[in-house]
Amino acid sequence: MTATRGRIDLPTLDAALRGRLVVSCQPVNGGPMDDTATVVRMARAAVAGGAAALRIEGAERLAAVRAAVAVPLIGIVKRELPDSPVRITPWLLDVQALAAAGADVIAVDATARPRPCSVAALREAITATGALAMADASNQADARAAWALGFAIVGSTLSGYTDGAVPDEPDIALVRSLAAVGCRVMAEGRYDTPEQAAAALRAGAWAVTVGSALTRLEVATARFADAVRAGALRENEGLA
Repeated sequence: MTATRGRIDLPTLDAALRGRLVVSCQPVNGGPMDDTATVVRMARAAVAGGAAALRIEGAERLAAVRAAVAVPLIGIVKRELPDSPVRITPWLLDVQALAAAGADVIAVDATARPRPCSVAALREAITATGALAMADASNQADARAAWALGFAIVGSTLSGYTDGAVPDEPDIALVRSLAAVGCRVMAEGRYDTPEQAAAALRAGAWAVTVGSALTRLEVATARFADAVRAGALRENEGLA
């Protein structure tokens, strides 16, 4: 796999993404949309709708999307490891594969959890490829530590996903707190409505990533189906 365009620099990325929407094109694992051709069509549709960049999982899929669109790509690799809870781009070889596939930005789990490779080593490996480094954080400590290491972007991606029940709402408070100390913040995680995305930008987010609400049709459909069932139940109870 070889990148089909030159690596983007930070000023260019900043101009392209500041105040804009990033779409995460990651279908439900094993679902009917979980194939590369569908992900490419999904990516093209997102760009047609106004996405300024895309987040893509897997080096092979990223290479296919790279050949189809011209917007910046944020690459990740997801793994299920037997000895670590870290799932997002845990290995140096993942960094190399994403860079070769044409990722402009490579995102890694930056949480303070047991891991096969240090956050600092991952950042160094990303920078060595010429790509920009993004830290997927779970809290302010994760994010600020990654920012101090030289990550170009810190994301609220993992807030609510590392301990206990997952909240329903996005963590706009984390976005606000990180923006206040000067971080370039990607608001990400449970941004399910345009209003929530706009609220993140008002809180100081550099950009906003939306995934499930746009590209996981099963998830979006289930929300509507549950709401319709609940509404029908209330209506029936009122008629009883």
